[in-house]
This record gives sequence, structure tokens and C-alpha cells, in this order.
Amino acid sequence: MNDIVVVFPKKEVAINIRNVLVRGGIDVYGVCTTGAQVLQAIDNLDEGVIICGYRLKDMVYTQLRESVPESFELLLIASADKWSRELAEGVVGLSQPFKVYDLINTVEMMLKAQQRRRRKRREEAKRRNPAQRAVIEKAKSLLMERNNLTEEEAHRYLQKNSMESGTNMLETARMVLTIMGE
Repeated sequence: MNDIVVVFPKKEVAINIRNVLVRGGIDVYGVCTTGAQVLQAIDNLDEGVIICGYRLKDMVYTQLRESVPESFELLLIASADKWSRELAEGVVGLSQPFKVYDLINTVEMMLKAQQRRRRKRREEAKRRNPAQRAVIEKAKSLLMERNNLTEEEAHRYLQKNSMESGTNMLETARMVLTIMGE
């Protein structure tokens, strides 16, 4: 699934970009006009791409980058002179004016990179030894017991927090055990 959110201060611009992507075969999760709306929209997502302009109604793109989890990448569409010298980590730039072809190729490239990272994480999870799996299972059990979560919800909690903090799932499980006094 492509978790793409398009955000521009002018809703018509965001809708036009969404329509271009959809015509190019790329699904879009949502369209927003403010950074606050983006943060609300991505709350239930683990990762994705946020396509934005330089300035939103309530923040600039650098503030948005700092506000979203590291598992989200930004595609900044703006004139190159607005970018300063280099873009922050997790931000890809597309100069304005742009060609539809360039937009679609850039988004597809970003989505493929996310798929590779996701595949790598899955392969890493398969290589865990039994002791490491036991730590993760213990953390999930504790979350299930103390927070009334299902196993799937506990797993998703560990997964999402590991992506947001930039740590692997084993480290996140250890942090949960430490914080909860186990």
C-alpha cells in the first residue's frame, strides 16, 4: 500500500498533484493544507511519503520534517533557490516547474526504497536468535497484560515505536521492559 499524503497551502494545488499521481497509477492516502492535518492523517500509518511545498499554512517543510517520524520521507516541490544548500535527511527535492514524468518517477523511486527497507527489516527479524525473540515476546506479553492489547496491537506498538525512534525492534522491546520494570 502506498501511504502518500499531499500537502500544499492551496487545496487546488494538492488536489491537482494527487490527480496526477492517481492518473500515473499511484494511490494517495490523503490531501491536506496544513502540517497539523498531516500529523493527524499519518497517525495511523507506519511509514510513507509526504509531498509538500516549501511553506504550509502553519509551518515550513523543515518543521514538518522534524515533526514526523523518521520512517516518513518528504518530497519537497519548490524552486531550487528555496532549498538552501542541501536538503535535510529524509527530504528529496523536485524543482519547480516540474514535468509529470519527473514527479511520478521520483515518487516511485521513493516508494521502492521504502519497500527495500521494509524487506530488509523483515529479513533481519527472521535472523533473530531464540533469546532475542524471547525478549520481544516478553515485551509483547507485558504490553498485552498491562495495556489490554491484543498480540497484533502489541506487535504493532513495538514496530511503530521502533520506526519512530530509529531503533530496531529488539532494542525497543528492551526499552519497554526497562520502563515497565521487568
